[in-house]
Amino acid sequence: MKRSTFLTLAAASALGVGTTAILAPAMFLASKGVIDNPAAEVWMREVGVLIFASGVAALAVRNHEDSPTLRALLLSNAVVQWGLLPIELLAFSRAAITNGWGIVPNTILHVVLGAAFLFYASRVEVSRSGGAERRATN
Repeated sequence: MKRSTFLTLAAASALGVGTTAILAPAMFLASKGVIDNPAAEVWMREVGVLIFASGVAALAVRNHEDSPTLRALLLSNAVVQWGLLPIELLAFSRAAITNGWGIVPNTILHVVLGAAFLFYASRVEVSRSGGAERRATN
């Protein structure tokens, strides 16, 4: 898959998830078996804004040429995905999240997106002079 296609799909996912977390945090909490409360809704909305913003960034750079900045953005998105991954697993193990099936989709998404962001970051070519060279597979 071309990098631009991947970033478009990742952006669509982030924009959708982020919007839902911002506008309907109680729905997300209920899907995970979390007791709805004002503090949990605040944190869900905050995470929603961050996910939405990562979608905006992915959409904005989806057609950019290789550069050190693009590599950094791809790497930072991998960190976000793999950083979010253990949080719900730990919450489930501590019974803060009680519906295991509520975290399965996120777990799969975080693993796949994290790996894909790392893959595309590894494909960014930057010459020693600081310029970029685009690979045919990007």
